[in-house]
Amino acid sequence: MSNALLNGREVAETMLVQTRAQVAELKASGWAPRLCSISVGDVSAVHLYVRNQKRTAEKADIQFDEMHVPENIQQEQLLAAIHGMNADPRVTGIILQRPVPSHLSIKQLQGAIHPLKDVEGMHPASIGNIVYNELELGPCTAMASVELLRQTGLGLAGLEVVVVGHSEIVGKPIAFLLMAEGATVTVCHHMTRNLSVHSRRADALFVAVGKPGLINAEMVKPGAAVIDIGINQITLPDGSTKVVGDVDFASVSQIAGWITPVPGGVGPVTVAVLMRNAVIGATRQKKHYESLFGPAHQLAE
Repeated sequence: MSNALLNGREVAETMLVQTRAQVAELKASGWAPRLCSISVGDVSAVHLYVRNQKRTAEKADIQFDEMHVPENIQQEQLLAAIHGMNADPRVTGIILQRPVPSHLSIKQLQGAIHPLKDVEGMHPASIGNIVYNELELGPCTAMASVELLRQTGLGLAGLEVVVVGHSEIVGKPIAFLLMAEGATVTVCHHMTRNLSVHSRRADALFVAVGKPGLINAEMVKPGAAVIDIGINQITLPDGSTKVVGDVDFASVSQIAGWITPVPGGVGPVTVAVLMRNAVIGATRQKKHYESLFGPAHQLAE
């Protein structure tokens, strides 16, 4: 079967062109979006995330600042820093890099970020809004995954969708986003019996569990759209390492109608969604300030 590769880099570039134009409009009105990234400790994966985010922010003409705090920082200290950013109108978006050390409560920290500055879409209010069909802003990876499904041109209403993985920031939001569009969604997880029975009937299959090669060709309906969200590093026989997804790309790509590569699929679109969320957040803050101070109010330089 012929299949189409869902190239996340191309989709992301198109999104960034639109975002850059919106940023220009905001700047012209005195509201330059400004993101602030908070990293705790020294984690190599986080350094990579931050570099990618900063590079993408530059493409979108969004200011990107970094705050790096020591691993032994206390919860109260980090909360104080977040509250300070909440109160600073020049900061329009806050990114809390994951993971954080085990002595910190990620749930409390994420909840401390003001919803208007929650560009990651992970505040409980942002996720809760999806349940009420407010779909403009949500968790970046979930939004990116659904965006890639849209690229197939498949009508979402009535689409049979299976989501493998039920995390709070990926699997569950994907399910709610698609249900809001009228899709019929089944969510599978580690307690699901006979996973292949579910996956084989899906018109669109999302996989986000962190298990390389979990999904093979026998588990996929011919012609289905397969969105692979997993990121795993495996060691090859020669000792080198390789990044792969949760889907056996070599076999599944032979029968899927559409499939995302790893890397180069969901990842680039996730960062592009983050920049789009930054524009949405800044726009909402602009409207909020104008409702308080009138349309002439602008951020201090």
